[in-house]
Amino acid sequence: MDVLDAILDRTTTHKYAPEPIDEAIIDDALRAAHQAPCHKVTWPWRFTRVGPEARARIADIGLAIKREGKTLTAEQVGAIRGKLLNPAVLVVVSQVRCDDAFRAREDYAAVACAIQNFQLVVTARGLGAKWSTGGVTRHPDTYATLGIDPEAEEIVAFLWAGVPAQDCDVKRPSLDSVVRTVP
Repeated sequence: MDVLDAILDRTTTHKYAPEPIDEAIIDDALRAAHQAPCHKVTWPWRFTRVGPEARARIADIGLAIKREGKTLTAEQVGAIRGKLLNPAVLVVVSQVRCDDAFRAREDYAAVACAIQNFQLVVTARGLGAKWSTGGVTRHPDTYATLGIDPEAEEIVAFLWAGVPAQDCDVKRPSLDSVVRTVP
């Protein structure tokens, strides 16, 4: 698969088959992520590969967040745990913090490029991926579980990867609706 095919085929995978994947694919995806453009050569991305113990703890944190102020059914608990535990791989992407607001914005753009590179490699290898955010990504216990100092880094993505359980075909607006040409 060439780069354009990977870009055009990439979509967000929401449901994953409970199958392991070749970790060499993730190694390659991380290498590609690290090759992302970075305007000020700050290399602001950090990647944390999350093992089964930490994932179980993150699932507990996610459940605690969802339970705040309500009771969950056993089915809801299973769905939440499955969403956090089923994809074969979880890589947490964080951004090194800086005091300069403009540079922080440029660094975030670089981290987003790194995330896209990761997803393109995963897609090119026939797997699915998802960039997620949400309460669990910002929770102090998540930072503690992952050994990330929230004063030094900000978690910007949970990157899930695995074998897709179903196709996700999102209809994009036409290219003409988002491109303008000026003389």
